[in-house]
Amino acid sequence: MTSDRLPVADTPTVGFDAHDHSHCVADTLASVEAQCAAEGLRLTPVRRKVLEILLQEHKALGAYTVLDLLRDAGFGSQPPVAYRALDFLVKHGFVHKIERLNAFIACVHPGEIHAPAFMICRKCDLVAEASSSAANSALDAAATASGFQIERTVVEAEGLCPACVDKADA
Repeated sequence: MTSDRLPVADTPTVGFDAHDHSHCVADTLASVEAQCAAEGLRLTPVRRKVLEILLQEHKALGAYTVLDLLRDAGFGSQPPVAYRALDFLVKHGFVHKIERLNAFIACVHPGEIHAPAFMICRKCDLVAEASSSAANSALDAAATASGFQIERTVVEAEGLCPACVDKADA
């Protein structure tokens, strides 16, 4: 990531809230395309298609699911095709890896410096991305006190999304 990216202010959680999803997809693709052009990155047709696939739902998808969808769309069927595209997208902050699920989800704040936290619904597998600034502040303080230098954090919480909570209450 480059230093000219803007920090994310306290932004709402995306994934569980109702929103114009087609607008969400279009805005994210436009943002990624602009960032790639500005930074001289190649957003190849395969990379763009992988990003589109991940933007279609707010669920994390495994690499082999992405590969199957790529094949259905007429792109290659060899695992390196999906893995190379995912590696590029993760490296440049367009996609996040959800460690708990060993799966990937499109970033809702591409081009912005942020520390995401992921809320994963254990029933429907929806994933919402939110800011983890408060959690990271406490972790940063603990690391500083112990002389530890944090290079990467991943904040993931598992529970029930609002829709699944409502179904359980009904």
